[in-house]
Amino acid sequence: MLIKTDELGIPRFNNRDLIDMIYSGHADKVHVVLCDANDDVDKFNAAMEEQGFDKLQKYIPLDVDQKTFDSVCQSEWFMPDAYKAINVYEYVLGKAETPCPQHVQDRIWQELDAFRERGMKDLLRYMIYLVDFMRENNIVWGVGRGSSVASYVLFLIGVHRIDSIKYNLDWREFLR
Repeated sequence: MLIKTDELGIPRFNNRDLIDMIYSGHADKVHVVLCDANDDVDKFNAAMEEQGFDKLQKYIPLDVDQKTFDSVCQSEWFMPDAYKAINVYEYVLGKAETPCPQHVQDRIWQELDAFRERGMKDLLRYMIYLVDFMRENNIVWGVGRGSSVASYVLFLIGVHRIDSIKYNLDWREFLR
């Protein structure tokens, strides 16, 4: 099933999508519905209520532009406050080998500056939290995938296990 999205990237489902999800055993995943004018979500919800099942929620389009929506979403990372206060520069530099060769320090600073310029420091904080959470809960994740393995900063955080300096990978591949 190809899910359509609105201009903010929020999933939209029509009647056919909902029926497909229900019959394939994925009704529990339908929690936000952007209703088209011809959709019968109210009738569906009445039937669900009669049977004692959860109702579908109607999505009401937001009156904001994409940039505002993205900045609000990025400022609301779900993580403990201690992680929101982490000094990313100190954390990442603390994970590097000691003593840290100058070319490695330069690489770290270049990458961190690129993350900062793109407003992605909260993303790095979240990645630190996510990796810590997975380690604490014995959750296995992959060795590395795609262009993210070009980032030495993500390697130091523990997102992947590919030393991009050792393999001479260009970190700019990740932040294109």
